[in-house]
Amino acid sequence: MAKAVKLADIAMQLGVSTVTVSKALSGQKGVSEAMREKIKQLADELGYKQPSAARKEKADKSYNIGVLVSEKYLGEYASFYWKLYQSVATRAVQKECFTMLEVVSQEDEDAARLPKIVLEQKADGLIVIGKLRSEYLGELRQSSGIPVVYLDFYDEHQMSDAVISNSYYGTYMLTNYLFDKGHRKIAYVGTLLATASITDRYFGYAKSMLEHGQQIAGEWVIPDRDMRYGVVRVDIDPKSMDDAPTAFVCNSDLTASMLIGRLEELGYRVPEDFSVVGFDNYLYPGLCDVEITTYEVDLKEMAVMAIRVLLKKMGGERYKQGISIIEGRMVEKDSVSMCRDGKFSET
Repeated sequence: MAKAVKLADIAMQLGVSTVTVSKALSGQKGVSEAMREKIKQLADELGYKQPSAARKEKADKSYNIGVLVSEKYLGEYASFYWKLYQSVATRAVQKECFTMLEVVSQEDEDAARLPKIVLEQKADGLIVIGKLRSEYLGELRQSSGIPVVYLDFYDEHQMSDAVISNSYYGTYMLTNYLFDKGHRKIAYVGTLLATASITDRYFGYAKSMLEHGQQIAGEWVIPDRDMRYGVVRVDIDPKSMDDAPTAFVCNSDLTASMLIGRLEELGYRVPEDFSVVGFDNYLYPGLCDVEITTYEVDLKEMAVMAIRVLLKKMGGERYKQGISIIEGRMVEKDSVSMCRDGKFSET
């Protein structure tokens, strides 16, 4: 790529100051007409473009954006990722760009086979929604040769540009909320290390527990999914626990809905017998009769940030590298009540 011509390049060749060049090209006074013509002629020969014209050209440029998502995130109830993709596609259209969705099969992910939109050079840049295997991401990074932004996850093994929700602080807020409602025995539902977000949410929960002087019993950390395929399933019977919790912090609304369903199968009620909170504020319609108190992820702002970063990378512009964290908000609904016995001392 040819180096952009600067005012200083023109000034050096003509033996004048950059101020003189700037005045001549912007039509200001203080420059003779003969010198003004020389400066304009040389600027044209060198291909100099005014910053405003260069910005307009970049703004008018249209890109093809490839969007990758693993098939394991698009199961029967995994509507969160469909909604996130829709937010990305909507924002891309607003920026005069086009999106192409490719679902990565489990076989291709395991074998680290590049997607067709990369192999066929159809995409100018990529947004990867949801965590894929590190080996796949490594092959994508090394072989694609195009800008990539991760959305709703980050790669723990290498520096990357990523946009995520505030999993740590969001779950910290939710757990504090349960303490405010009188709960002390609070469990976490999520398979640790399955994804970075699930693990980050656990640490937010753990921080609140620590600050309230509560020990986390091993049986209070309850797995919810298969590590390889990500299939979500919650199988729990509080009666089988030595010291049953009164509340559960779930890593997603989907997990929370399945936990509530399981508790109802066992004859319990939410929130009368147990309180439950989730994360995302997005759930497949009709999946749960109880409105779940949760931390709402700002899908639109995450999509806006992901497109913004990718456009700057594709356009060769400067941008803030690394992980961008998008704040959400806690939403109170119907799945939490004051602790049933209320007999708790202050910690």
